[in-house]
Amino acid sequence: MNEEQTKEQDCGIELEFDLDDPPQKVWRALSIPEFRERWLPEEVLADPDAISVTPGQEVRYRLREDSRPFLESTVTFTITPNATGGTCLRIVHELTDARFDRTAGGAANNNGSPIMLAA
Repeated sequence: MNEEQTKEQDCGIELEFDLDDPPQKVWRALSIPEFRERWLPEEVLADPDAISVTPGQEVRYRLREDSRPFLESTVTFTITPNATGGTCLRIVHELTDARFDRTAGGAANNNGSPIMLAA
């Protein structure tokens, strides 16, 4: 691994790595369950099957936290060849649980002006 870039998003994180291994080897580590299990155990997956797969390029998994509130997220692995014969690995991990949707409804305390109701 040569370089690492990290970019935070509203509900997730994006990482980018330049790896020395060729894309075919990295793809095997991402897509074959026996190899994936070594670094991404089945216990953290909400479903052991991928949500979507573009063979040799991208795979998405759904994850679930193992402690309360058991939030769900998706992680997308994208691989592309780099200039040195290795692989550029891009990982995007996004919190997708509906209970964490920041656009739904207003906050319990919207800091609006208080209104007194007559009895």
